Amino acid sequence: MRILWLDTQSPYFNLAAEEYLLHNSGEEIFMLWQNKDSVIVGRYQNTLAEVNMEYIENNDITVARRSTGGGAVFHDLGNLNFTFIRNVTPDEKKIDFRRYLSPIVEALNALGVPAEFSGRNDLTIEGRKISGNAMTFYQNRVLEHGTLLFSTIPERLVNALKVDPAKFTDKAVQSVRSRVTNISEHLPKPMSVMEFRDHIFKHILKNEQMDAIDHLTDEEKNAIEEIAKQKSSWEWNFGKSPRYEYHQKTRTKGGIIEVLMDVKEGIIQDVRFYGDFFSKNNPEEFAQLLNGQKHQKSVISSLLQQIDISQYFNNTTSEEILNLLTK
Repeated sequence: MRILWLDTQSPYFNLAAEEYLLHNSGEEIFMLWQNKDSVIVGRYQNTLAEVNMEYIENNDITVARRSTGGGAVFHDLGNLNFTFIRNVTPDEKKIDFRRYLSPIVEALNALGVPAEFSGRNDLTIEGRKISGNAMTFYQNRVLEHGTLLFSTIPERLVNALKVDPAKFTDKAVQSVRSRVTNISEHLPKPMSVMEFRDHIFKHILKNEQMDAIDHLTDEEKNAIEEIAKQKSSWEWNFGKSPRYEYHQKTRTKGGIIEVLMDVKEGIIQDVRFYGDFFSKNNPEEFAQLLNGQKHQKSVISSLLQQIDISQYFNNTTSEEILNLLTK
């Protein structure tokens, strides 16, 4: 088994590294990695329904979509991520999280942390979640990866993932929010996240009878960078969201304005405005301008700068309409 430490904190690069090694290497691999502040959404999720866009934009939090299913998770440098890539036979090609998580549970138990496998794909301590996991298959290979909440700031985790479910109606996979705890709070003796990383590596090295931790080659890094460019695109992280309906309401000096939008692959398909507001021009004209635009704050903001929104909604500012359409 090849054992790797990824020495970048870019979620786009790290997720691309997983994809590259799954598809282009025949080796079995275990790796540890960290991301800077980011929300990682599942392959089949509606991104806007999972993240608090206002909070992440104000706090410089990255949004990235992974290639595996499951729910959205928050990453920061108090979180350690792990990945197993294994070769499997047709009989072994099944979703079996317990098999891959057993070494992680053993490593935690060796520290005196009473972690255990729980539910469908979680690790918990006394019923509180410390690790969420996901899995995907490629030919005769399987990738299983997960988080290890070591010293994550709980307020940032909660706020980054805090979304009003009434805004969206869709068939996407919705995240199930669980009570969480940090591993560091359950250690008999204090240690840093890097000391924790070293302990996990030591345990896996011993289990796999390996001697050293490896690093990506320059050739691998160059290939991964190309994939990372795709992983950082709006089309992948937002445009791949399933079709959804967006619903929001606001009260302005000009009255109540309600909006309903259909969005497909991140593109606005249809917009309807309702309310008790007054207007000089028919709001349907503004709705037509929105059709075909990305459901993205910067795009709608640019459009609003080109028009006088008060013509469509009396005594209403562009900022109020921007918040109505994207908050």
